Amino acid sequence: MARAGLTTDRVVGAAADLADSIGFDKVTISALARGFGVKDASLYSHVRNLHDLRTRVALLAAGEFIDRIGAAVAGRAGKDALVAFADAYRAFALERPGRYEATQMRVAPEIVARSSAYHRTIETTGAMLRAYGLAEPDLTDAVRLLRSTFHGYCALEASGGFGAPRDVQASWERSVEALHFLLERWPSAQGEASGTTADRAPTPGRSPSSAPVPGPER
Repeated sequence: MARAGLTTDRVVGAAADLADSIGFDKVTISALARGFGVKDASLYSHVRNLHDLRTRVALLAAGEFIDRIGAAVAGRAGKDALVAFADAYRAFALERPGRYEATQMRVAPEIVARSSAYHRTIETTGAMLRAYGLAEPDLTDAVRLLRSTFHGYCALEASGGFGAPRDVQASWERSVEALHFLLERWPSAQGEASGTTADRAPTPGRSPSSAPVPGPER
């Protein structure tokens, strides 16, 4: 490719594609420059260094990730929203492995604060969980459970870690159904004290803006 055609967006997009091919941790300035047919120095007009490049890829991936999830959950609520959210999460993780790995990168708080992608992730996650009526600290605990389940399942599936004859898709569907069952019956603080659980009713009007995200905690 001609050097004159390079832009920051093209460089970052190519880095994201390269990450999907070889792994996010293997993306380097040199590897990217080779793909463009230019010297390493040509890329430093567009990114400051490798960390800057990877941060930009993480932001790009975060936007694409939440775009897919947001489109999937639009117009849905309760279990339907949870299933759509989970399926979109898994599809992105398996189809875009390098980009997904980039979303797990810890990004500086000041960059996160300026990122529309992370704000949309918070809003979308909060809206998806609103039907379950969870208040803090239960909301954060629930998001951590969802993140751990989704991320762990996708990581094991991608690495071929499921060797039993049971169909992987069937297990995924049952796992998401079990998460819905648990979220509807989340133990309250009062239930913990008495050794019982209490079903939670949805909290009308709860703002999703305080909800954490199903990726690295920001």
